[in-house]
Amino acid sequence: MKAMRSNGEQGAGKTRPRRLLLCLDGVPHEVMETARERGLFDSFGPPSRLLSPFPTMTNVALSAMLGATSPLGYESLYFDKNARELRGGVSKYIGWRTPDKIPSSYMDELDYQEPLAFEFLVYVAPDKVWRTDMRRFHERFRDAPQTRDFFAFLKGTDGLLHIRGPERLAVALESLDKILREIQTTCGWETEIVLFSDHGMNLRENRRVHMKTHLRDRGFLPGSSFSERSRATVAIPAFGLCGYAAVYCGDEDAVADVANALVELEGVDFSVYKDGSEVVAVTGSNGVARIERKQTDAATSYRYLISEGDPLQLRPIVETMKQSGKLDAEGFASDEDWLEVTANHTYPDPLANLYTSLYTPRVRHTADVLVSLLDGYYYGWSPFARLTRLAATHGNALRPSSNAFLMSTHRVLPPYIRADNAQPLLRG
Repeated sequence: MKAMRSNGEQGAGKTRPRRLLLCLDGVPHEVMETARERGLFDSFGPPSRLLSPFPTMTNVALSAMLGATSPLGYESLYFDKNARELRGGVSKYIGWRTPDKIPSSYMDELDYQEPLAFEFLVYVAPDKVWRTDMRRFHERFRDAPQTRDFFAFLKGTDGLLHIRGPERLAVALESLDKILREIQTTCGWETEIVLFSDHGMNLRENRRVHMKTHLRDRGFLPGSSFSERSRATVAIPAFGLCGYAAVYCGDEDAVADVANALVELEGVDFSVYKDGSEVVAVTGSNGVARIERKQTDAATSYRYLISEGDPLQLRPIVETMKQSGKLDAEGFASDEDWLEVTANHTYPDPLANLYTSLYTPRVRHTADVLVSLLDGYYYGWSPFARLTRLAATHGNALRPSSNAFLMSTHRVLPPYIRADNAQPLLRG
């Protein structure tokens, strides 16, 4: 690693090196570690685990990592709680990338991203799209002014993993490594390359969860809009083939009933929903628990209260924290302590992550119930599912999808970083 230097002037390449900020959509931390073991990206420091927020979806993650505006929903098809109907969908991928098709303000800062149509075509012709994507990025970077930073987002890697799996992604990473070596040779020390991803992936073949059918069998009425207040009506946007689901209820009194009805559905790991004020209920096949937060001027703390079983597999950690004196008399521990002991857990950073998924505006239309599926299962748009075999996916709260990566040619970064804390490292 070369030492930082300054010539006293301001800006990229002066007070700090020029920066190439390059996001690889959907590349897991473990895949990047494997690539480095093969000798790729050897001019970079070790990859940090960048903890992607739940649901582990691109626009949710990047808006948090870059301090940008929240997207309307978790995907391009979303439920508008004000209009009480589904909006968006495939039409977002037709034509030019107009302002209404930009989900978050981070996209306004991109110097390169693939053409809008490629976002859909990558799942049809992933090999051709990723090759074209990387070539266009390289050309655009070469033509850019050499005195300012450059921010690029390569989305072809996500489709490649979804459809072809890690073996084909390994080929793509070899090509990217050659491109970055050429950039380093051409640009020299004055360009720091910061390479990161928005979320990880579970690297296994997945099958569909029939959530609407299950809820219909339990007396609920899945639909696309709510014309009136009803305990039975629910909306579950189905678009990408992902390991989560967002459920919206026509009547807030039905939220707990919906979550409980999903417990017995094969493929559902757990559901979370607001249970009163400042409390998140967790209910799943492995038990029921509550996440509570205590906020003071000095600190934030959480506690995990188990009703039955242990849905988040935290009981041993709670006992260890109790023995080490990290829990107060009420069972709360500081946010920092929870992060330290759960950063590499089965569910990374679960208390703060799941709590903020419902109590912070990660999207503008937060779901009433968020469902995390087990690895090996997905929920999504059935016509899309008939077109493709799904070799990998993301979206749930488990470690493979939650562990993105972050690494730099100029800096050694912390071993783990929350998405909400990543902005200074990416933009600073």
